[in-house]
Amino acid sequence: MSINPCFFPTTLPPKQLANLNALGYSSMTPIQAATLPAILKGKDVRAQAKTGSGKTAAFGIGLLDKIAVEQFVTQALILCPTRELADQISKELRRLARFTQNIKILTLCGGQSIGCQLYSLVHAPHFVVGTPGRIQEHLRKHTLVLTNLKVLVLDEADRMLDMGFNDAIDNIIDYAPKTRQTLLFSATYPDSIEQISNRIQHQPLSVVVSPQKNETAIEQLFYESTNEKRLPLLIKILKHYQPDSCLVFCNTKLDCQRLYQALKSCQMSVLALHGDLDQHERDQVWVRFANHSCRILVATDVAARGLDIKQLALVVNFEVAFDPEVYIHRIGRTGRAGIGGCAVTLCTPQEMHRALAIEDYLQTKLTWLSPEKINDTDGINNSEKLAAEMMTLSIDGGRKAKIRPGDILGALTGEAGLAAVDIGKIDTFALHTYVAIRTNNAQHALQQLQQGKIWRYYLSLSIL
Repeated sequence: MSINPCFFPTTLPPKQLANLNALGYSSMTPIQAATLPAILKGKDVRAQAKTGSGKTAAFGIGLLDKIAVEQFVTQALILCPTRELADQISKELRRLARFTQNIKILTLCGGQSIGCQLYSLVHAPHFVVGTPGRIQEHLRKHTLVLTNLKVLVLDEADRMLDMGFNDAIDNIIDYAPKTRQTLLFSATYPDSIEQISNRIQHQPLSVVVSPQKNETAIEQLFYESTNEKRLPLLIKILKHYQPDSCLVFCNTKLDCQRLYQALKSCQMSVLALHGDLDQHERDQVWVRFANHSCRILVATDVAARGLDIKQLALVVNFEVAFDPEVYIHRIGRTGRAGIGGCAVTLCTPQEMHRALAIEDYLQTKLTWLSPEKINDTDGINNSEKLAAEMMTLSIDGGRKAKIRPGDILGALTGEAGLAAVDIGKIDTFALHTYVAIRTNNAQHALQQLQQGKIWRYYLSLSIL
C-alpha cells in the first residue's frame, strides 16, 4: 500500500516517503499529526503522549529533515532516561534514515566502554542518543561538542526528572547554542515538566494526546490481598491466565529482586530487570524477554521505561503504583496494536488509598474481584505450562566483527540443519549476537555451530 500524500507532509523528500511506506507507515498517529508539522517548521514542541504512541518517529522524521549530511558535526542530541530506551531510539532512527546515506548515529550511555565511545567520537556523529550522565562526561572531556547543535530532544522527560537528572539536563544545555529547537516529550505531565519547559523552550506548541476512544480497551482488574497472601495470589493469577509474555511491576529494586527469586524457586520462566544490573546483564534480560525465551519479567518502573513489547497479553501490578499516572503508564504496555490486553493489580489494605486515587484519576469505578473465584486447576506447584517456548543462543561476536543476522540464519539452516520456523528473533549488538531457538532444538543448534565457523570466525557460543 502506498502512502497517501495527505497523511504525511508533502515537503518530505520522495525517498523519505518511500522509506516510510516500506516501513509500514501508511498514516500518521495522533502524536505525529499533532507535532510533526510544527517540528518541520522549526518550532519548539512540548508534548504529552503515552509510550507506544509513535513519538520517536514524530521527532525522528523531523530531525532527519534538518540534518546536513555533508557536515560531520553533531546536529541533534536526544536525551532519555535509560539505556534501553536510548538503544531503541537509535535503532528506530537508523530505520528512518535508510533513505539516505552516510548519516552517523551514535549511542552514548553509561555501563558501556567509554574507550569504544571515544573511538567512535573521533569523527563527530550527526545524531547522538544518550543518557544524561554519560553525555555530561563526554562534554566535560570535550570529546562531544554541541557548538553546531540544531535540535535538542528530551524524551521521557518526566522519568529523567524523577531520576534526579534536572541539574544534569541544565548543565548539558549550557553547552548547547541558545538558538536551537527544543522538543520535549513526556508520558505524564507533573508540574516539574512545565517548569523545565519554561526554562529551556521558547514559546513551545503544547500538545496533549489522550487515548482514543476506539482504541482497544484494557481490562483492568483489582484484587484485594494481604502482604502474606500476595505472592500465592500472583502465582494463582499466572496459572489462570497462562500468559505468553507477562510484565510484573514492583515499586522498588529490592522488592523486584525478592519477587524474582520467589518465582524462580517455583521453576517459573522468569527474569528481573532493575537498576542494579550492569549493561550486559540488562541487554540479555531484555533480549530474552522480547524473543520469548522468558515468559515473566519482573521490573521496576524506571528499568521498564523504553521497553517496547508488541504483544504483551498481561501486566500485573504486584504493588500498587505510588502515582495514578505511573499506573496508567504501566497498564499501557498491554492492549497495543489492536490486540486485547489485561492489567491486574494486587492491593493490600495499606495501599487502598492509592487505588482510590487511581479511581478518582480515571473517574470510573474500579472492578474488584474475589481471589477465590480465580480458576486454578493446575495447583500452585505445577509450573510446567509456564515454561518458555524458546531459548536464547548467545554468540560472542556482533556488529564489530561484521556479523549480520543473515550470516547467523544461514549457519543455522545450513550446517545446523534447523528449519526456519525453529528460529526466532536475532538481535545483533556491538560485541554479541543473541538468537532465539525453539527449546527442543537449542542444544542441537549449539553443538552443530560449535563445530564450524560463523561467516569467517570460530566463535564462543552458549545458551543463556
